[in-house]
Amino acid sequence: MFESLSERLQGIFKKLRGKGVLTEKDVDEALREVRLALLEADVNFRVVKEFLGRVRERAVGVEVRQSLTPAQQVIKIVNEELIATLGGGQAKINLDGQPAVVMLVGLQGSGKTTTAAKLALQLKKQGQRPLLVAADLKRPAAVDQIVTLGRQLDIPVHSEGTKTPAPTVCRNAVKRAKELAASVVLLDTAGRLHVDEEMMGELEQVKRQTAPGEVLLVVDAMTGQDAVRVAEEFHRRVGLTGLILTKVDGDARGGAALSIRSVTGVPIKFLGMGEKTDALEPFYPDRLASRILGMGDMLSLIEKAEAAFDEKQAKLLEEKLRQATFDLEDFLEQLQQVKKMGPLSQILEMVPGFGHVAKTPGFDEALTDKQLKHVEAIIRSMTPEERQNPHILDGSRKRRIARGSGTTPQQVNQLINQFRQMQKLMKQMASGRMSGPLAGFLR
Repeated sequence: MFESLSERLQGIFKKLRGKGVLTEKDVDEALREVRLALLEADVNFRVVKEFLGRVRERAVGVEVRQSLTPAQQVIKIVNEELIATLGGGQAKINLDGQPAVVMLVGLQGSGKTTTAAKLALQLKKQGQRPLLVAADLKRPAAVDQIVTLGRQLDIPVHSEGTKTPAPTVCRNAVKRAKELAASVVLLDTAGRLHVDEEMMGELEQVKRQTAPGEVLLVVDAMTGQDAVRVAEEFHRRVGLTGLILTKVDGDARGGAALSIRSVTGVPIKFLGMGEKTDALEPFYPDRLASRILGMGDMLSLIEKAEAAFDEKQAKLLEEKLRQATFDLEDFLEQLQQVKKMGPLSQILEMVPGFGHVAKTPGFDEALTDKQLKHVEAIIRSMTPEERQNPHILDGSRKRRIARGSGTTPQQVNQLINQFRQMQKLMKQMASGRMSGPLAGFLR
């Protein structure tokens, strides 16, 4: 989402790093470019003005003048002020109450129903017992959609069809949640325009009858500046406690995320990162700021890895690496685990210094995915013995594997050669015979 803004800011700071001593003029020129980058990213004008005012006040003061690395100090200030603009620390979801009631509101098409299911799944993984409520009675098939999602995720759904008024459905759902011993009730309300008086009045009734601890506005990140106006009106009418930005994995310019928190004072709590039901992430201002400035996000990467990798498999893999017995069967398993972590471009953005790789002209996500599929197909076309002992692969075996995987013998050879190089490296690591800078790093 922040690709264009990130590229612009990184380019600006690259120029600053080239200067040994920063003058006030240097800072002003850099901040002028930052201002243009933020406005082009559709950030609210008032937010840009306040943000740059705070940065300039610190950047032309003693804090930078007395620094040994003035350019780095300016980047540090921008990072800190960006975090402050995005809300400072993480805003956690409020689950007080027996049961806790979470009400999801927003415009039509913002992704509320899918987000309700994603949030329910996340809470279930945390040990909660969620109950989904089909209270979107205006959109055709919305009730069927949430019932289907509940069935897929093995999460109960309270539904009363489309004839019962939404406030009554929600009130009855809270009663049923107590009977089922559900710990969280998620109300999927109908999408509505913030200027629709009758529909907004219905939301106020739902809130009065269920007393939710959280009223979360689901906002499409592609909406841009209009998202801020929508959030302000919903906040005025029903008192928002948090925001969920959806379609963050798309090509939105990112201005809504940077503006909405600052203008409304309502914290962003989650980001929708894709279509799958597990594609919902807690919002961490510091991590997002680091990614925008090209500093990576190792904490999120570690969390993704922990969620994707099986602990027993990880320990077994560690032992195999130590004994240098890592084979193609193990490699295939690791490939499957990496695929669970999400698109390769998203993973690279989280690694410090590698965010630019996914943006280079030669990088093609579809092509990279295709290459991984070829690798997987080649290994799957081998017998268990061949996976465990690749050295037995002769010409006829390689031709058979190529036919079975829809690849060429040359591609099979390439994979085997790369794997042998990796095995050689692992044996050197295991025996402690590595030399050079890499050895020092690995130790």
